[in-house]
Amino acid sequence: MENGVDDPDYGEFPLKAFLGLEIEDGDPGQAEAWLDVGVDHLNPNDFVHGGVVLTLVDTAMGRATMPVLDEGLFRTSIEVSVRFLRAVPAGRLRARVQVLHAGRRIVHLEGRVSVDVEEKPVAAVSGSFAVLGG
Repeated sequence: MENGVDDPDYGEFPLKAFLGLEIEDGDPGQAEAWLDVGVDHLNPNDFVHGGVVLTLVDTAMGRATMPVLDEGLFRTSIEVSVRFLRAVPAGRLRARVQVLHAGRRIVHLEGRVSVDVEEKPVAAVSGSFAVLGG
């Protein structure tokens, strides 16, 4: 087992279940996470709360880093930037992220968040994860 990737229960956590997040691996260094927007995801103005988008992105980025790390190492986010492009009232949010560079101590990623099948972009994202352990 490499960094939990082959463990079917790895990546399960209460917030993921609470928000209804789904995660899927792509090619090594890539991942997607999505959720169907419900009333529990909305802010008082009836748009998706920014913290939901950030959690979606952070989860996808964490997953994308897993296959690029050596066994016994793990990662944690040190910086995630979300540039919101438009408000989202409903639909399916999808974060697609990829590793840009995996160094010995830092992994850099980028991606975007889109909504619905038209894949309208709603956010541009970037992040850095620290490599720990070993």
